[in-house]
Amino acid sequence: NQVRTVVFDKTGTLTRGIFEVVRIESCSGYAREDVLEFAAYAESRSNHPIAASIQKKYTGEIDHKRIEEYEELPGHGVRIRMAGKEILAGNAKLLILNRISLENRDFDETVVHVAVGGQYAGSIEISDTVKEDSASTLRALKSLGIVKTVMLTGDTKAAAERFRKELDLDEVYAELLPADKVEIMETLAANDSSSGKIAFVGDGINDAPVLARADIGIAMGGLGSDAAIEASDVVIMTDEPSKVVTAIKIARRTRKIVTQNIIFVLAVKGIFLGLGAFGAASMWEAVFADVGVAVLAVFNSMRAMNTKGL
Repeated sequence: NQVRTVVFDKTGTLTRGIFEVVRIESCSGYAREDVLEFAAYAESRSNHPIAASIQKKYTGEIDHKRIEEYEELPGHGVRIRMAGKEILAGNAKLLILNRISLENRDFDETVVHVAVGGQYAGSIEISDTVKEDSASTLRALKSLGIVKTVMLTGDTKAAAERFRKELDLDEVYAELLPADKVEIMETLAANDSSSGKIAFVGDGINDAPVLARADIGIAMGGLGSDAAIEASDVVIMTDEPSKVVTAIKIARRTRKIVTQNIIFVLAVKGIFLGLGAFGAASMWEAVFADVGVAVLAVFNSMRAMNTKGL
């Protein structure tokens, strides 16, 4: 009822989370096919949607015996050793941490950078598509009085800005690690403390800390970890963002019904208390009034179960 800011995770929440390789760039003497092969081997043991899109694009067969070492780096990417060479596949922060210079340009899509033997080899741009009801959901939230809509993503700033314009979001924060999202929530809570509650909507995958930090955590899709679902206040079992609007409408209608019941019950009890004090109502009349008002309140409460049309 008091939510004024809604924060969305991007992948799997506002977007379908179904990625597709749209561009491969190479340098340092490597061919595009080489860059794709390096990335495919690096991501061969990952179940991340981005990794799946790279594996789908690569038509060759992965020989896992060639992989001598494998290490997943949360929030950064993957490091493997193959044929005696270290291969890195991940975001720009991964390469910066390893002191590898990369192309200084903005990418329009999600990008996976590839480095081989400490040298930048190329990049793979991967596209994600917005869910059909994401834009209408954000418009509906505005009509319900939501003051600010925010998106958090690990994508590049250019990609995040493209989604901001497409969905008409108020704010976007890009190139975030999981820990960064919690810090953003802390900042939003501090800045908007006087303007209502903050809700966070995520797919529940690696979102447990953010869901726990939000005033209202909403896990969407029911696919998240047990920790994420436990940290959530609301779990939406479908992957439709529009259900967030429905949840807010249900909450507001339920509160309205509760308020009606409280006012009605107190008013009737107050009237019969006064009548009884002046001898205008008998004890049995007061008893029947008390039972009757309780029954009417129960029937009125049953209206909350009717969610059709919300």
